[in-house]
Amino acid sequence: MPLDLFGDVAVRRAPRSLLRRVLTICSIALHAIVISAIVFVQLFAVGPLPLPHRPLIFAELRAVRLVDIPPPSSPRKAPSDPRAAVMSPGAPLDMPHEIRNAMPRETGCGSGPTGCILTGLDGIERGSVAFDPRGIVDGSATPPPPPPPPVPQKPVRLHAGMQAPVKVVHVDPIYPAIAQQARVQGVVILEAIIDERGVVKSVSVLRSIPLLDPAALDAVRRWRFTPARLNGEAVPVVMTVTVRFTLDR
Repeated sequence: MPLDLFGDVAVRRAPRSLLRRVLTICSIALHAIVISAIVFVQLFAVGPLPLPHRPLIFAELRAVRLVDIPPPSSPRKAPSDPRAAVMSPGAPLDMPHEIRNAMPRETGCGSGPTGCILTGLDGIERGSVAFDPRGIVDGSATPPPPPPPPVPQKPVRLHAGMQAPVKVVHVDPIYPAIAQQARVQGVVILEAIIDERGVVKSVSVLRSIPLLDPAALDAVRRWRFTPARLNGEAVPVVMTVTVRFTLDR
């Protein structure tokens, strides 16, 4: 029999299930009392009732008044004097006297193709202009600038739809003696850039065999091809070249 820690007499404790039932019944009774109080207060409450909403009605009818809108005014007529339409008010029509005196004068003009010499107010020659009977004016003072150099076209990689280059000059690679003695053989893969004339411009190694690379590079640089064409125009291309070295040969 368990003993109470704070008393001298042993007391039997109530089972937990009985305690839970008592608490549940008390909670239900308390909620019922609160709900009943709220309902009875609403039933016996005394006060004015809310007014119902008024329906939408028309208070009065008014006639619509029509107002005539005047037509737009006629567009403004263009001035009869064309100079007045071009020149703004107050703009001078003649060249100012100061600007006219500051302009260079033509001296030494002849009837032939020699041309005229332009001289300023200070007596210094500003330049000469030669006249050609064909209508071409040659200004020796300000020659036309030279045309810009053509932009080199970038090589494109060989693909379908292009006319591939065809090798017309072939040079066999020279098998190095040290590679023959070492019994080295295989395939060297190179990437060559061929210009629009069919000349090999540069070669780089993609798959290397150190003893055979120099011979393969020297041979491919001396190859010649027909120009590759794209839409009928010669273009530089990038293509892959393989060089095979075999000891049986």
